[in-house]
Amino acid sequence: MCRWDTLSRFVPISRETWRKLVKAGKAPKPVKLSERCTMYSNAEVHRWMSDPTAYRS
Repeated sequence: MCRWDTLSRFVPISRETWRKLVKAGKAPKPVKLSERCTMYSNAEVHRWMSDPTAYRS
């Protein structure tokens, strides 16, 4: 699991663009661990990175 600050180093888009992709089902959905802690599944992020245009969450 990784947080946005770690993920953003590998994803060449802004946080807002990422949120729009998540909302459209074109990027991995976050997992809310607590009110202030949101994480992303490493496996899903790697799946998205292997083919971002064909990814569906």
